[in-house]
Amino acid sequence: MDATSLATLWATIALIIFLGAVIYLRVPGMLAKSLDARAAKISSELEEARRLREEAQQLLRQYQQKRKEAEKEAADIVAAAKREADLLASEAAKKTEDYVARRTALAEQKISQAEREAVSEVRATAVDIAVEAARTLLAAKVDVKTGADLFKSALNDVKAKLN
Repeated sequence: MDATSLATLWATIALIIFLGAVIYLRVPGMLAKSLDARAAKISSELEEARRLREEAQQLLRQYQQKRKEAEKEAADIVAAAKREADLLASEAAKKTEDYVARRTALAEQKISQAEREAVSEVRATAVDIAVEAARTLLAAKVDVKTGADLFKSALNDVKAKLN
């Protein structure tokens, strides 16, 4: 036997002893157990990840629903505020129109009253001037007793016409 065959023989014997020791010490079972445990751990982690993903999707749906509800509520609030603002604006416009109408009517009443007072004052002044002029003319033409009678008569006529 040459040196290479002898080395091959010893390598084969060492391999058989090694394989026998591995089988005797149950290394393949331990490897299988270790691999099975690792596979179980990976499987449970995958299941946990799947569960967490489902929870996250459910939370996302809930938050999207809440966001939609909040947007709708905000839109409703804006619409209500706009309606209220429009109502307040129309009420303010109506109150302004009413105020202007009242002020206009009051001004017209004051103008009308001032006109009546002016006419009355002019009439009273005209009567006073007419009476004074009549008295002066009559005083120059008639005597005192006849003048007083005429004055009273004219004064009564003017009073009757004014009333």
